Amino acid sequence: MSVDLATVKKIASLARLAVTDGEAEALVPELNNILGFVEQLGTVDVTGVEPMTAVIPNDQRLRADVVTDGNVRDRVLANAPQAEHGFFAVPKVIE
Repeated sequence: MSVDLATVKKIASLARLAVTDGEAEALVPELNNILGFVEQLGTVDVTGVEPMTAVIPNDQRLRADVVTDGNVRDRVLANAPQAEHGFFAVPKVIE
């Protein structure tokens, strides 16, 4: 795929970038070089290479998914300024 002057102007318009005619002409070979490099990367043989998210191994330290702090409603409500029927009581906001 190659980029021409009209394509550069259209891309600049879609990206809402103000590009002069001189700048657009200078961008044509740069964008073509970038696209050429991307096409070159597409030809690389990656068979046997596992996908990765980083170049260094990262292991997430996850805790066990177990309930550790349940059935403490009375202790939690002891901190409330006012509790009613097992819930926090708050002042009425809507009149």
